[in-house]
Amino acid sequence: MKNNVAVVDDDLEMGRLVKDILSEEGFSVSQFSSAADALVKFKKDPPHVLITDHKMKEIDGMMFLRKVRTDYPDVVSIMMTGFGSIDTAIEAMKLGAYHYIVKPFNNEEMVLLAKRAMERARLSKENTILRNALSKNFSLESIIGKSPAMLEVFEIIKMIATATANVLVSGESGSGKELVARAIHNSGPRKANPFIPVNVTAIPETLLESELFGHVKGSFTGAIGDKKGLFEEANRGTLFLDEIGDLNLNLQAKLLRVLQDKQIRPVGSNQLKQVDVRIISATHRDLKTMVKDGKFREDLFYRLNVVPIRVPPLRERREDIPILVDNFIIKYVAQNNSRVKGISPEALTVLVAHPWPGNVRELENVIERAIVLTRGETIEKDIILGSALEEAKNSIDDLYKDTPTLERLEERYIKSILARVDYKKDEAATILGISRRTLYRKERAYGMVSEDVPEPIEDV
Repeated sequence: MKNNVAVVDDDLEMGRLVKDILSEEGFSVSQFSSAADALVKFKKDPPHVLITDHKMKEIDGMMFLRKVRTDYPDVVSIMMTGFGSIDTAIEAMKLGAYHYIVKPFNNEEMVLLAKRAMERARLSKENTILRNALSKNFSLESIIGKSPAMLEVFEIIKMIATATANVLVSGESGSGKELVARAIHNSGPRKANPFIPVNVTAIPETLLESELFGHVKGSFTGAIGDKKGLFEEANRGTLFLDEIGDLNLNLQAKLLRVLQDKQIRPVGSNQLKQVDVRIISATHRDLKTMVKDGKFREDLFYRLNVVPIRVPPLRERREDIPILVDNFIIKYVAQNNSRVKGISPEALTVLVAHPWPGNVRELENVIERAIVLTRGETIEKDIILGSALEEAKNSIDDLYKDTPTLERLEERYIKSILARVDYKKDEAATILGISRRTLYRKERAYGMVSEDVPEPIEDV
C-alpha cells in the first residue's frame, strides 16, 4: 500500500502545513482547498486516509464526511476542528470518522493519528482481500480450508452435487459435517427445494418414526390430526440424517425399505406415499465396526454409504487455522461492533498448536470470546490463553497427573467435560461421542447419579 493521504481545508496555509508535516514522515499527500475538488479526484484515485476541516465554505466537513462514507467506505477519515466541541467530535464519529483532532495541534499528535489511521486502512484492505480469497479460493458454501484434505472434500462435493446418490459424511463432533451436507445440497439441482436436517439423537425414540414418516389422526395418543413426516417435508429436496449410527435396529429396517422403494407409510396408515428425497447421513461412529457387532444393518450401511466423505478433524489440517481465524474475526467483529482488526502472531501460534478436541466449533467459540474481551484492535496471546484453551489444558493435565487406571481416567474425563459444559447432558454426550443413555449409564456406574434417577428414554 502507498500511504496516500488527502488533506482538505479551504485554509490553504493550514492545508499546506498538514501536507508538509506528513510528507516529511513518508506519506504521499494530496492537498485540496475544497471538498468538491477532492470528490472529483476521488472518483479516479480515492485516498487511504482523509483529513478534512470541519468548517468550510462550499461543503462543510460533516456533509463531506457523509458523502465520503457513502461513496468510499474504505477511506479512513479524520476531522479537524478549531472549536474542540465534544458534540462536533461525536457527530463526526457517527458519520464514520475514525478520529478527530483539535486545532491548534502539535506535529507529533498529527503524525501519530495519521499513522494509526493508515494502519486501520491497511487492515481494512487486508480483510477485503481475505474475504475475496476466502470466497474464491478457500471455501465452498460455508466450508473453509486450503489444506489438501479439505480441497479433496471440495472436489468430491463438486463431483457429486448434481447426482442423486446417497452420501455418508463421517467426522468428529464439531468438524462441520452438516456444512458439507448443505454444500452438497446447495451446489446441486435440488437447491431450490427444502434441506431438512434432523438429529436422530435429539428426538425421543417413541416419536422418531412419526417424525420421519408422519402419522394419521388417532394413530396414537396425542395424534389429534394428520401430520407430514420429515421425508414428505423434504420431498424433491434433501434430508440430512445426523448421527445415523444411533438409529435403532427397528427404524433402520424401515429406513432401508424407504430407500429401496422410495415410498413412506405414515404411522397408523395403510397408504403408501411416493417421495423423491436425496439422503445425506452423518456419523461420528465407526459404522463398519457397528455392522460387525450387529448394531447396524449391513444392507442399510451400503445403501447409505454410496459416496463416503470423511471430514478431517482440525488437528489434521492445522494449515487451515489461520484462514478460519481470519474468517471468524470478520464475522464476529461485525456482530459485536468491535474494534478488532486482527490477531498477533504469538496468539495465532497458540491457536495453531492447540489440539482442538471440539474442532472448528471450538475454535469459533474461542475467537468470538476473544473479540468480546479484546479492548484494542489486536487479539493478543494473553486473551487466547485466558480463554477455554488454558482451562482445557489444566483440566487435561489434572486428569492423568497421578497415572490413573483407564477406568479412573474415563471417570475423570467425563466429570471434566460435564463441568466444562455446565452439566448440559446433551452437549456433554456430543463431545464425548456417546448417546445420552450411555452417558447416564456411565454416570451411574461411577456414582455420579443416584440409583433412584430413572434412565432417560429420549435417546435412541
